[in-house]
Amino acid sequence: MSLKNTLEEFKEFAVKGNVVDMAVGVIIGGAFGKIVSSLVNDIMMPLLGAITTGFNFTELFISLDGVSYPSLAEAQAVNAPIINYGLFLSSTLDFIIISFTIFILLKQLTRLKKAPVQTDAPVTTKECPFCKSEIALEATRCPHCTSILEEQK
Repeated sequence: MSLKNTLEEFKEFAVKGNVVDMAVGVIIGGAFGKIVSSLVNDIMMPLLGAITTGFNFTELFISLDGVSYPSLAEAQAVNAPIINYGLFLSSTLDFIIISFTIFILLKQLTRLKKAPVQTDAPVTTKECPFCKSEIALEATRCPHCTSILEEQK
């Protein structure tokens, strides 16, 4: 396989609709991620902090060496073995808030979309009363079971 053939194949692959659509999706997703992060960090978390009177989940930890440390920073300063479950709770809360925010935003976006226009297409087929196959409306004999059909008046 020559370099020229490889470059031609790559060019064909790169300009396919799916690749371009995916690239646009990634770019828009990155921008949307910034909007959601700002919504969570700048609006939702301060509100949550006000509701919980400024309680900081990230400071919650368990010391595994049996020593009681007054703060997470002091435990980390002496390199104590700790389980920092506060960061886990904070990340879980962030996930729930982000998921709910995305749900609300998508719900509003789908509301803005136009509903597809329903057109009443003329009926051109009917069901054979014998074999239940779909047949042309004007048929006098079923092409599937060869039954003679009565004319419907």
